[in-house]
Amino acid sequence: MAAHDYSNTRYSPLGEITAANIDKMQPAWTFSTSVDRGHEGVPIVADDTLFIVTPFPNRVIAFDVSKPGATIKWTFEPKPDRGAQGVACCDVVNRGAVYNDGRLFFDTIDNQVIALDAANGKEIWRVRLGSFTSGQSMTMSPLVVKGQVLVGNSGAAFGVRGFIAAIDAGKGRETWRAWSTGPDKDVHIGQGFSPFYAADRGTDLGVSTWPPDGWKTGGGTVDGWLSYDAELDLVFHGTGRPAPRNPLQRPGSNKWTSTLFARRPATGDAVWAYQMSPNDRHGYDGSNENVLVELPLAGRQRKLLMHPDGNGHIYVIDRASGELVSADPFVFVSTSQGVDRATGALAYRAAQPPPAGRVVRDSCPGSAGAKNWQPGAWSPRTRLLYLPVQNLCEDTAFFAASQIAGTPYLGAEAKMHPHRGEARGAFIAWDPIARRKVWSIAERFPVWSGALATAGDLVFYGTMDGWLKAVDARNGRELWKYKAVSGIVGQPMSYRGGDGHQYVAVLAGVGGWAGLIVSNALDARDGTAAGGFVNAMKDLPKVTGKGGMLYVFRIP
Repeated sequence: MAAHDYSNTRYSPLGEITAANIDKMQPAWTFSTSVDRGHEGVPIVADDTLFIVTPFPNRVIAFDVSKPGATIKWTFEPKPDRGAQGVACCDVVNRGAVYNDGRLFFDTIDNQVIALDAANGKEIWRVRLGSFTSGQSMTMSPLVVKGQVLVGNSGAAFGVRGFIAAIDAGKGRETWRAWSTGPDKDVHIGQGFSPFYAADRGTDLGVSTWPPDGWKTGGGTVDGWLSYDAELDLVFHGTGRPAPRNPLQRPGSNKWTSTLFARRPATGDAVWAYQMSPNDRHGYDGSNENVLVELPLAGRQRKLLMHPDGNGHIYVIDRASGELVSADPFVFVSTSQGVDRATGALAYRAAQPPPAGRVVRDSCPGSAGAKNWQPGAWSPRTRLLYLPVQNLCEDTAFFAASQIAGTPYLGAEAKMHPHRGEARGAFIAWDPIARRKVWSIAERFPVWSGALATAGDLVFYGTMDGWLKAVDARNGRELWKYKAVSGIVGQPMSYRGGDGHQYVAVLAGVGGWAGLIVSNALDARDGTAAGGFVNAMKDLPKVTGKGGMLYVFRIP
């Protein structure tokens, strides 16, 4: 699976590649995907086969890796509707497939979920979960839990209504759908729902915390990462930001957007929820990864969930009860004054959002968040969480927005910029027990790739100017780097080949929200383009171009 395990650790137990020999690592083979948009996906390996899903047109390619080198076993063309590209807010990305019991499951940008026979690439079934004409798309990597394919939608920027759905892996039919907004029955909130904090208790909060009918186009999409605890039998997921982006048009806490949920995988029933950014006035989202760990705190082992949120805080939560254990800033934060452990509430620095038309300067983090979709990694050896982050603030003004299906629903104009001349990105190591940053590596651009930790005490990540880097997991010292043909916004992974040796693989191809200035050839003179990201990335086209390449490395 994309995260390697149900706990979302992105930790490989392979340790052949270490600090002692990483300097010898070189490409074993490469493959051009023939697609030059943002490659945010991750290769996965099962039964000596490596699988990738490209950005639109979402081509699936399987490689035989039973021997050194690789040959293509099969290719599958899902043929999604080309019109769906128009509702991809943040590039036509796909974040990867999932393998289970001889089958491969993935989604397409036009809202189809498809099952393939992993041995030969033959289609078994496909299910359509929505229409792109409403603004909905699908980009996430699904998860299979107890015979159910779990998947969510994208498109909060277009005013769609977010959901997570389950499809019977064998029969290819939808078994349940839990919405992120609306009445309790739609959100799958019932008698078994027991949130820890009073602010998350009540009846039909998904309606009453919105203006009339606002919840129907309220966002809260589920396009991030899913985790699963088999012992508790709980699936954990976050929800995206509310719509429109303008908070003046949606007074209230806007449940259940920017929220963490714990659900029963068989039914979708919510067990607890915790809203991190009520009213999410800065557009931070809540759909980042949830890393499941067991740590000694206050003299006892606790089953915890670590969630590095876009609002700049790392949340450590008891995953059985939803109780907040700690919440600490991991970047510079100006928009809030911390999180109250007694109530779970985020303390916004300003009492109210600014009036329409007034430019508010230096909101930190900006609406891209302290980190976005790009997943971190956890090493059980170092007990450190490794995070790709961005140090971007934002100047923002709000204005009235109208909701028209299939068009952006924002009501905001923004320009992102670095915080006080700092590097625009960083790669950091965080100690959740000491609640502090252990080391940090400054990067010229936001670090928009995923991270990989290994048993060789190495951590890998990519940069937007095209470097795949390996650093010492304990101190952050750079040990190795390789220049790719394009910026890296994909997720590095590691596998054992058929020859018994350890390999490291990554997709290169700049894009995604941060790289739209290159992948969509946006005009650098318009700083408000790509939701304001262009203003912070004007020099990116000078150092990297479009691309689409799979790189696989090993020690010769």
